[in-house]
Amino acid sequence: MSLAAPTTPLQIRPYEAGDWPAVWALLEPVFRAGETFPHDPAISEAEAQLAWVEQSQAVMVAVDPAGAVVGTYYLRPNSLALGAHVANAGYVVAENCRRQGIGSRLCQHSLQAARRLGFRAMQFNLVVSTNTVSSDIRNWSSGDTKSGPLCEAVAPAC
Repeated sequence: MSLAAPTTPLQIRPYEAGDWPAVWALLEPVFRAGETFPHDPAISEAEAQLAWVEQSQAVMVAVDPAGAVVGTYYLRPNSLALGAHVANAGYVVAENCRRQGIGSRLCQHSLQAARRLGFRAMQFNLVVSTNTVSSDIRNWSSGDTKSGPLCEAVAPAC
């Protein structure tokens, strides 16, 4: 399955505190579904803000020409101490904006941002096998390889 060519004009910029309501509107249905992130589906808004924003080194938002937040990602160290040079990222795109190449653009942006922040590698800890959108863009254009599906990493995803 191929993704549509990225045709949507998009600005990717640093998250600002005033973006939170729009970011939460993107995150809440994704977290509640319990299919793509390992967060408790009953996560509170405050817990989500802590997890997405406060515990991240960088958070970005994708904004369409009308000013609407249509996607977001975070960057943080994947591990502590000796593993802190490896970045981890999470991405969410508005449901009505999926399959327009926005996720791929966020990923490419995050790889560049991670380098600027001093990270030397990026590790995606899990892409749930039922997350067909991410599965389609898992390797983007970087030539990365996957080690295999984690069918029980997020119960009951498989």
